[in-house]
Amino acid sequence: MELTIGWLYPKLMSTYGDRGNVICIQRRCQWRDIPVKILPLEQTSDAALFLQADVIVGGGAQDRQQEIVMRDLQGAKAEALKNQLDGGIPGVFTCGSPQLLGHYYEPALGKRIQGLGLLDMVSKHPGPEAKRCIGNVVFEITAEPLRQELQAMTGEIPIVIGFENHGGRTYLQTVAPLGKVKTGYGNNGEDGFEGAFHQKAIATYSHGPLLPKNPFLADWLIRTALEKKYQKQVQLTPLEDRLAQQARAAMLKRLE
Repeated sequence: MELTIGWLYPKLMSTYGDRGNVICIQRRCQWRDIPVKILPLEQTSDAALFLQADVIVGGGAQDRQQEIVMRDLQGAKAEALKNQLDGGIPGVFTCGSPQLLGHYYEPALGKRIQGLGLLDMVSKHPGPEAKRCIGNVVFEITAEPLRQELQAMTGEIPIVIGFENHGGRTYLQTVAPLGKVKTGYGNNGEDGFEGAFHQKAIATYSHGPLLPKNPFLADWLIRTALEKKYQKQVQLTPLEDRLAQQARAAMLKRLE
């Protein structure tokens, strides 16, 4: 078995260490002797390349870079990405990239930028004088069937640790929230929700990067991608995660 990671706009959307999510998936595959290929999906990429990804990773960006991406991700590229995610290809999208998947993003200054409309949500920046949502974030995953699948994998309630740094606020419509905030702001600092979940796609404001802090999410993405690709059940070889588990325990104790 082998895996191809589609990396959305790596030169424009890798703010706050989000490339670490790509590295984490890559390493956890390699440690299991699963060959892995990283496929950059950028401005010069043909739309057909989007259909070659087994798992898709998108990171954050500043408003200027995000606008460039949102204007490029139209037409055949947008349709290919929609087909992938609607078809059950797993993905993890952090901060700016979930805003691409919503109906629109309204920056602090300038015109509204239209998104793909794949996730039924909107994102708005309250203005240049508004306080940013910055700090450690902890949330419990509530989205189904993700919550159930993660509990079956780990034997524990899935708690995610990350770091958020966003000016925009996201408001969900019919799309399911990814989780419920325990510490931090989450989507907007108002309704207590964090992120969104669609088919097998995780959308979140959680940097950190997300996957090294929460390796069970990386393993879920790997397993889900392999099962989708090869149409059979996959059992991943357990890895030695003692240091990650100790770090998570220390962070959770600090943030109680």
